[in-house]
Amino acid sequence: MVMTKSIRILVANHPKLMREAVFAAFAGQPDVEIVGEVSDEAEIRNRVEQTSPDLLVVTLEDSEKRPAICDWVLKVHPEVRIIAISSTKNRSVCYWATLQIQSKSIEPSESGMLVAVRSMAAGKNGP
Repeated sequence: MVMTKSIRILVANHPKLMREAVFAAFAGQPDVEIVGEVSDEAEIRNRVEQTSPDLLVVTLEDSEKRPAICDWVLKVHPEVRIIAISSTKNRSVCYWATLQIQSKSIEPSESGMLVAVRSMAAGKNGP
């Protein structure tokens, strides 16, 4: 029998009713493991560090604005996916980080290589 890896989920919704609804949605799913529950938004960072979830479920306060915690999570843990759920509007949004590979032609010479290396070292995207 082949075991599939569990999807590790950290639930950080408030109010409590929303967390309970999320738990109910995942209850009995054999490929889902709830690795923690956070009721205080200030604790999300610590719990993400402690539990290494695959998915973080948070509250979507403003349906037009990404929750602030998303920026930190996706920067520090780009492998984590985030689902933000609104308790007042019938809306949920998924956020994730992607690696964007970009290229720019450089002069095929020693000088061109040095310009490219120095530009990248200075924090520029390319020469």
